[in-house]
Amino acid sequence: MPKKYNIPTKSMPPRFTPVGKSTILDWGGGCLRCFKCVKRRCIYDVYNERTFDTSQLTDTIDNICRSCLRCVQSCPGRVITKIINPEYTAMGDSYWTPDIIASQWKQAETGSIPVSGTGYGGPFTGPGFDDMWTDMSEIIRPTRDGIHGREYINTSVSLGRKLISFRFDDDENPILDRPVNIEIPIPLIFTQLPFGSLSQDVYLAMIKAAKKLNTLITIPSKAWGTYLEPYAESIIPVLSSKSVEDYRHLCKNARIVEIDDTDGFGETLNYIKKEFPDLIVMIKSALDENSSRRIEALANTGAEIIHVYADRNGKGFGERKSWFIKDILREVHTYLVDRGIRDSVTLVASGGIAMAEHVAKTIICGADAVEIDIPILLALECRICLRCENGLSCPVQIENIHPEWGSARIINQMGAWRNQILEILGAMGIREVKRLRGETGRAMFFKDLESETFGKIFNTHG
Repeated sequence: MPKKYNIPTKSMPPRFTPVGKSTILDWGGGCLRCFKCVKRRCIYDVYNERTFDTSQLTDTIDNICRSCLRCVQSCPGRVITKIINPEYTAMGDSYWTPDIIASQWKQAETGSIPVSGTGYGGPFTGPGFDDMWTDMSEIIRPTRDGIHGREYINTSVSLGRKLISFRFDDDENPILDRPVNIEIPIPLIFTQLPFGSLSQDVYLAMIKAAKKLNTLITIPSKAWGTYLEPYAESIIPVLSSKSVEDYRHLCKNARIVEIDDTDGFGETLNYIKKEFPDLIVMIKSALDENSSRRIEALANTGAEIIHVYADRNGKGFGERKSWFIKDILREVHTYLVDRGIRDSVTLVASGGIAMAEHVAKTIICGADAVEIDIPILLALECRICLRCENGLSCPVQIENIHPEWGSARIINQMGAWRNQILEILGAMGIREVKRLRGETGRAMFFKDLESETFGKIFNTHG
């Protein structure tokens, strides 16, 4: 049994008052001046604890109110009203919704799994990952519980080229050309942030978190500085094929290097393997209509890890721009399985992965591990207002964070994510996340079910 892995978490309050989902409207003009105001009878005492944040012009009651609605229902003058906060609904976009943003804030603060307390009240299907349901048939077996230690569940994954057959010399002795592999304890790698007011302190927070979690982080060569040298083993330098020679010092100290997918990849790979035999090469390739054949070619050329990516909302490129990442991954995974080469290469996927459940669903669709970006920004209090993309100042001044504070928030978030992955694996009766890869038989897809059930009736089948 592998050594038990645990992510210690600790409460790390936000620097700024979070945007509350709802707000209290108190129309004082209609107050009846009751002898004992319902505000003083609040069982959570929120009216006495409320303050006004002058820096953000925010009433803190938006966050401390428990939404029991006792004051609203009990006020004789009906002057207290609770409404949805318009500032809350304005956050993010149709994919990175306000609820996702707020949930990630809370996980980064507490390190705890988000619990609604009243069950799931949302739709049972929708775009993206929402039309995919996982098999939870083992949820009735409490011994399948990796969080509380009654039965160990392993979340580690291996990165690198896999050995799928032995070769022998003329004397029938095995040729031991075992490929280089790296094991990380969680199927999560941090990657380049697509936007944000980034600074040296932001990179330090991410790198410190990656090191403490024993995982990896990709860093573009242009962001490299001497301050990163103590963390070289946790960093995956991102280089272009033309710049490999210019960054030999990064290749020398790294365990994995990422190169963009270009036509001259084969020459670059041969150069890296000649100069740095133990360095694992990861190729970054966009998910489009040519992905299956391109990944087959890269695997046959000798690529050890292939990082396939969608856009920030999980959509593909080219003729697959209307496809979601999970659907393209299923296509790629099935193609590689049919050609008998899926086990020889590691697939790392990124794009549109917003929550812990998306990690499990991405792996089910064929990935070995995932890279995450925007969720890390959310751990640092990002509101996805995208002011930074327009050259405007960040409302929560992400560039000014203290690295230790940022690192602790990211670790809390990943602790909560891992616990959710453990719950999913336990409910599915799976003890290793590696076994989840490509297990599409353990999931249901709404479009497939709809086609099978109603296709013949409405002449839409096949």
